[in-house]
Amino acid sequence: MRHFRFRLWPVWVSLILALTGCSDGQNTGSGDNTANAPEAPEYPVTWRFALEEIEGSVQHAYAEALKERIEERSDGNIEVDIFPYGSLGTSVQLTELVRNGSVSLAFASPGHLANTVPEVGLFTLHYILPEDAEVTRQLLASPKLIDLFEQPYADQNMKLLGFVPEGWMAWTANKALRTPEDFKGQRIRTMTSDMAEETFRAYGAEPSQIPYSQVYSDLQLRKIDGQSNPVFAIEEMDFYEVQSTMTLARPAQFVASVVSNHDWYNALPENQQQWLDNGLKDVAQIAWETQEELNQTRLEKMLEEGQLQVVRLTDAEREAFQQASMPVRDIYLERTGEGGQRIFETLQQLIAELENDNQQ
Repeated sequence: MRHFRFRLWPVWVSLILALTGCSDGQNTGSGDNTANAPEAPEYPVTWRFALEEIEGSVQHAYAEALKERIEERSDGNIEVDIFPYGSLGTSVQLTELVRNGSVSLAFASPGHLANTVPEVGLFTLHYILPEDAEVTRQLLASPKLIDLFEQPYADQNMKLLGFVPEGWMAWTANKALRTPEDFKGQRIRTMTSDMAEETFRAYGAEPSQIPYSQVYSDLQLRKIDGQSNPVFAIEEMDFYEVQSTMTLARPAQFVASVVSNHDWYNALPENQQQWLDNGLKDVAQIAWETQEELNQTRLEKMLEEGQLQVVRLTDAEREAFQQASMPVRDIYLERTGEGGQRIFETLQQLIAELENDNQQ
């Protein structure tokens, strides 16, 4: 059994916070009002990239691929330091680090970010994304969709660089979860946002917001009855060792967003922005292929070990959950107002257009 310890992050947080405001290549001298023009950066420059997942994950593969491309394009003038989950803190703390400029880049998943950027709670809703994998990939890469979220992120001093789908969410518990009634009284761990809680409260569950690093121990100690994550994460975090059953209900994709500090991005020299933008385009397909491979191979690994029963819901069973989840859409629209309404309607429109295009 693997055990993950996250005791080093306070040290790293202290170190990173000490660097806040000291952007690489920035002129920090004082008293010289004649030097108003930006100075050429002093290379090498270090970009710090914080992840919400551990080494070997989809996010780690994405970060490594981006690091390789940025460093190659810049001839080594940009160095990308990657901090896997546990190095700097919880997901909420990572978002704060990128907002205040302590790290340059970070992953920020809607499962916790919806408390800060309510509009992104859209991706915690169940049964709104298409079944077709290619349509989903195109949808989340659509500039139209990303543009809708640009200002809500900017309002929190974050630059939205893209969405990264990491596969269908699965449910684990010590019983099969075939109907909404099966959730009644179940203490289900959710990510740390109120919208994430609402999705399971609609089924009659008792949701509990718990940091990712704490889930294994809480399952082991029976403080909670179940949790929801992509298949690859259930395997890599060993959740299947302390749960008897995994239900594949395909309620939602785990969608992470890649963000930077807004001021940091805008202050980048033009060539550095191009290196970053082009690198992000390059690795988008790699992330999609990686999540498909990891989710499949790690499902097979868990099945081979024989510790976990896997239940796949029928279309009729999924329909019952979809109907039960509908009131949560109204809660999302109430909390996000006209902006959320516009985003929700545009999402539906884009799905219809992409499905039509892919059928031709």
